[in-house]
Amino acid sequence: MSQPNDAVATLPRERTVPANRASDIDKHVGARIRERRIMMGLSQQQMADMIGVTYQQAHKYERGINRISAGRLYEITRVLSVPVSYFFDGLENNDEQVVAPRQRMCLELARNFSSIDNERHQEALSQMARALAAAT
Repeated sequence: MSQPNDAVATLPRERTVPANRASDIDKHVGARIRERRIMMGLSQQQMADMIGVTYQQAHKYERGINRISAGRLYEITRVLSVPVSYFFDGLENNDEQVVAPRQRMCLELARNFSSIDNERHQEALSQMARALAAAT
């Protein structure tokens, strides 16, 4: 008569991702969510409302504190109009992704631009940026 634990002992061990690596992935995905949300001019509260979670939960997702389920990630892709792969872009290249000051400035510029309601003002700002870029 065989022992009940014999079957368990013969199962192959699954490869697992080390806990710190999984945490790094969660932080990367969260940073990409935040980046895209800001580019679209959405506040964390607006994003939270759109995906059906509390502000605190959306904040934890962006910080990588809480993991995002597949269903929730799919909902986020719909709200932010990106494919799921968007959140994993750059993951293999940058284990430690730090937002550079210039990148932060560009994200802030995009957020502020999208919050301008007057299309004529947006166009004027766009023309000014083109003129400044051409002058250098």
